Order: sequence, then C-alpha cells, then structure tokens
Amino acid sequence: MTDDSASKLVARARGDIAAAGGNRFLDLLEAGELPRERLVWLAAEEYRIVSSDQRSFALLAARFPAPPAGGMFLGLAQGEAQALALLDRFAGALGESEKNLRTHEPHPLAQAYPAYLAQRAAFGTSTEVALAMLANLEEWGSYCARTARALRARYGFEEEAVAFFSYFAESPPGFEEQALTVIAAGLASGDDPADASRAARLLHAYETAFWDALVEGLS
Repeated sequence: MTDDSASKLVARARGDIAAAGGNRFLDLLEAGELPRERLVWLAAEEYRIVSSDQRSFALLAARFPAPPAGGMFLGLAQGEAQALALLDRFAGALGESEKNLRTHEPHPLAQAYPAYLAQRAAFGTSTEVALAMLANLEEWGSYCARTARALRARYGFEEEAVAFFSYFAESPPGFEEQALTVIAAGLASGDDPADASRAARLLHAYETAFWDALVEGLS
C-alpha cells in the first residue's frame, strides 16, 4: 500500500462520520443554559478518559515500538499526561479536587470511548488506532474549541481554567503526517483497511455517546 492509499482511506473514514448529528451539550453550553453540575460531570468523566487513554497509548507504544508507530503513540501518551495536569485547573475552578473527580460515579456510556480505545490498544492494529484518531481529530478539536469559548463567554472562566480544552482544540504539530505514515506502513504490512475504517466509525459513535451522556435527563 502507498501513502496515497492511506490518504484515500482517511478521506473515506472522514466522509463516513461527516454526516453526524449535532451536539446538544455544546448547544446548551453556548446558550449558557447548561447546569453547572454538568460541568463537574464533564471534568470527572474526562479525568477517567484521559487517565485511561494515557495508559492505552503507552500500551500501543510498547506493542508497536518500531518507527513510525512507536514514536507517535509515545507522543500521544505524553500529551495525555500534559492534558491531565491542565484538567486539574478546570476542576479547581469548579471547586473540585482530584479526589472528588476520582470518586465521581462515572456514566457508563460516557466511558465507552476510552473502553473501546483500550480494547483496540490491547487487540487492534496500529492502523486501526491511527486512522480512528486522525479521522475524528478535527471534530474533537472543534468541540474543544467551542467548549473553551463558551466557558469563557457564558460562565466567566479564565483562560487558565479552560486550558485543557484549548490544548485539545489544536492538533499536535505534525500529527496528521505522522498518522498517515503509520497508516501507510500498517497497510503495507497487511493490516485490514476495512477493520481500520470500522474502528474509526465506532470510535466516533462512542465519542457521540460521551457528549449525549452529559446531557442525559435534561429537559
């Protein structure tokens, strides 16, 4: 498989998820109508997600240590560690301690995303994970950018408090090129493109479930 094959696979995966619906959590947040309690939910669920994803990427780096995959997954694990430190600022602005985040009862569907990523980290291919992350990155980044803006404009948070969301609003420098290289290498070694496309669709569905869980029960 060539780099062109990898680019076409990414384009198809992005097309598969482009017809997704709206995000009610963000609609309420931008209108200033989201209860502050749900912001605590957001912080607590993200605490578990980021902690899990850090371990998942570290596992992937151990399973696929050779370039280009090893360096990419190790970088993602390090990025999650940095994000976790930024999340503490958001929690602090909400008056929540790390202990409170740990003891918050997680919503099962909010944790489907990291559970699936952990499954793929243990049993999937480097192509599956690289494609799933790359195909979903733009939407995730846009959601984080909207969250940061709304928290500042509607809820009075300072930039330092929303740095977690600002951090994820931008793609890591060079990530797309790095992921495309990983995908091309995986396809060349025999990874199944259909499996990779399925992973991208499922990861997107589980991310959607995360946002939906945060507004469950709101009228």
